Amino acid sequence: MPTHSIPYQNTGYFSKLMCDYLAEDENLKPFYNRFPNLENFKKQLDEKQKNFTEEKRHLLAKRIMFQYGDNSISQSTLSNIDLLKEHTTFTITTGHQLNLFTGPLYFLYKIFSTINLCEQLNNKYHKNHFVPIYWMASEDHDFEEINYFNLFGKKVKWNRNTSGAVGELSTEGLKEVKEQLKKEFGESENAKKLIGYFKDAYTKHTNLADATRFLANCLFYHHGLVILDGNDPELKKCFIPYAEKELTENLSFKKVSETTEKLTNLGFSEQVHPREINLFYLKENLRERIIEKDERFYINETNISFSKEEILKELHEYPERLSPNALLRPLYQEEILPNLCYIGGGGELAYWFQLKDYFEAVQIPFPILLLRNSALLVPKNLSEKLKNLNTGIEELFLPQHELITKHTYKISKLKIDFSKQKEFLKKQFKDLYLLAEKTDVSFLGAVGAQEKKQLNGLENLEKRLLKAQKRNHSEEIERLKNIQNQLFPNQSLQERQLNFSEFYLEFGEELLDVLKENLDPLDSNFTVLEL
Repeated sequence: MPTHSIPYQNTGYFSKLMCDYLAEDENLKPFYNRFPNLENFKKQLDEKQKNFTEEKRHLLAKRIMFQYGDNSISQSTLSNIDLLKEHTTFTITTGHQLNLFTGPLYFLYKIFSTINLCEQLNNKYHKNHFVPIYWMASEDHDFEEINYFNLFGKKVKWNRNTSGAVGELSTEGLKEVKEQLKKEFGESENAKKLIGYFKDAYTKHTNLADATRFLANCLFYHHGLVILDGNDPELKKCFIPYAEKELTENLSFKKVSETTEKLTNLGFSEQVHPREINLFYLKENLRERIIEKDERFYINETNISFSKEEILKELHEYPERLSPNALLRPLYQEEILPNLCYIGGGGELAYWFQLKDYFEAVQIPFPILLLRNSALLVPKNLSEKLKNLNTGIEELFLPQHELITKHTYKISKLKIDFSKQKEFLKKQFKDLYLLAEKTDVSFLGAVGAQEKKQLNGLENLEKRLLKAQKRNHSEEIERLKNIQNQLFPNQSLQERQLNFSEFYLEFGEELLDVLKENLDPLDSNFTVLEL
């Protein structure tokens, strides 16, 4: 299958922070532990091994098995869960929201990046085992971010009133979505398979976390993926000491603020703003911020409040009721997992860069950070059309107005560039300036004004000629625009807009096989795959 790579910095879609990180810029080295290459994982596992107990390993394996319930578990996943008890086993983790039907296409890229990295590490370090983990973001509460996915240019949306953590949300109303999808998908064998996935996930499970686990387990059944829900009362007990520091010392706020200031002084943006308390209070239909005022702890948007003694008692008796926000979730994750590396998108890794000093303060090893694979899937018919237009895939990453201008210059039989005429004009005025200096100083201003007027005139003529050529070649330009619009919906990366189902309808399970085969997590380039 044809595939090639484009450096991330050449795509125009990745932040300066990510591009500098991939280039191993010296300024960023204080904000991470080790750069992601195979050799650095040996040092990382040695460090983690000293900081992770056998007791935690057994608890983790036990709770994961409990969470799977009556789900069918592949032999490779069962083996990986059992291996978590061994002191030579480590995890590679990615996380994702509980988006309806996986949400954007990059859900697959994240998880295959994680699975493939584990395979590379298992091949490199034979005395150790490496287990891929998908951490479900079941404690998120922003339903509007996850209640839809895009299909054929339209939103498939799950409408309902909600509150609280999304993982506990009832799947009520998703039968209606299934009926809508049956009409959209059609009657092909691949369509029936997709409807089967949706039906079995969302109409046979009572909450969104269980539905998402079932779906991810089906999609990655043969690859040993282990799915973990951090919203677990037994696992939350491990988080009690850190939650206590958060409530009594505001430790993360102090440390993360210091690190963030260093990052912003280097010209990078703050991804997540730290709060004095980076915890939510979590109960049925409720997940709200904890705010301290005058030595009392208030639950935002409610009448609930606690004294210091009361909230610490609540923490120790019901640790599941304290929920880490985006800045504390990484710490909780690294506390309960023998984890070496977190794989995420650019936005996710940006807030990890704010956390290094905090991890050091609480003496938890900071994981290796790896930018997940990004890819563009190009159907063969579009690839052929691009060849006919003599246009490379790389050009489609340009903003559309730049793409059209560049293509017009390329195909125009007339020379649109007036650079030679401008240079000639400047030489003529150079002589006039010399003449003006010998006559009257006031004449210099008139010469300068005339030069500017003439150059502006040439600029306008060049723009008018370009516009005329765009009109003359409008049919070809329109074909090029249509191709870009299909591959970059809404002038955004395909992976952020489309759902996997659009490709699955055509390619079926082969889609997953192609991604598994072609995504190399340690290749610091954007992948283009021609299907």
